[in-house]
Amino acid sequence: MNKQTKIYIAGHKGMVGSAIWRRLKAEGYTNLIGRTSEELDLRDQTAVQEFFKKEMPEAVIDAAARVGGIIANDEFPYQFLMENLQIQNNLIDCAHKRGIEKFIFLGSSCIYPRLAPQPLKEEYILKGSLEPTNEAYAIAKITGIKACEAIRKQYGKDYVSLMPTNLYGPYDNFDLKTSHVLPAMIRKFHEAKIKMEETGQSEPVELWGSGTPKREFLFVDDMAEAVQFTLENRLPEFLYNVGVGNDLSIKELALSIQKIVGHAGEIHWDNSRPDGTPRKLMNVEKLKRAGWEAKTTLEDGLRKTYAWFVKNLENFKEVRME
Repeated sequence: MNKQTKIYIAGHKGMVGSAIWRRLKAEGYTNLIGRTSEELDLRDQTAVQEFFKKEMPEAVIDAAARVGGIIANDEFPYQFLMENLQIQNNLIDCAHKRGIEKFIFLGSSCIYPRLAPQPLKEEYILKGSLEPTNEAYAIAKITGIKACEAIRKQYGKDYVSLMPTNLYGPYDNFDLKTSHVLPAMIRKFHEAKIKMEETGQSEPVELWGSGTPKREFLFVDDMAEAVQFTLENRLPEFLYNVGVGNDLSIKELALSIQKIVGHAGEIHWDNSRPDGTPRKLMNVEKLKRAGWEAKTTLEDGLRKTYAWFVKNLENFKEVRME
């Protein structure tokens, strides 16, 4: 791999893809290519085949997916299953058939069983039942992992799957109907703070569930660095967790965000809403032994994310596809 290698980043306008693009540009890579969903529908097999034939990338990073929070996953399981299968299958198969030797597939920690032992190890995949609220998305991602593993085993190509923990950062989805927990909290606390400033009255924030589940959060720029590391090294195995190796409760996360945003009101927990998986902590020892580990603290990452959110308030709209 050299700095002139032609690298296609699928999903380069999304939170993860844009972070990878920025990282590689900053590190001197000069031949990056990307297409928006309007320019190239990754669900269209023929269109993807024509793109690969014309552009002839030498390496592919798959950061493209239909993503969303608990509500979106629970209400639209068919779309989350089928569209993600179409996207990743088209990319993986076209890359393989065009002779591309390097492919990095990005997945999610939701591939692991709902009640798997903690912290989650790579070998726990397919060892139990999935979390029902995002089962469709998880099944799609597991299929992508297995496709990359099969190509690696059968053809000896360097196809690697990276499973990040919960990601956050600039260009996240802050739509309250479709976002994940961390960006949704940032928006809720910010809007409550602004309303308190306007009215002079206390403005509580309502959050879902009990607040007791524990989660791990990785700043997206660290994820981009992990992708670069994988791009530049031939790792010995097909699947690696990417995370920070420690977690906190949703209540603790809420208090941290509340403090950074500057909201002084009460927090109300809606226990009628689902909590999701009780705990998701990644075992990151395998990637650490290979030579990479996260650097950004949660507090620093939250401050950077909130600053970006405030600067880009006018851009937050409805559901989007990365």
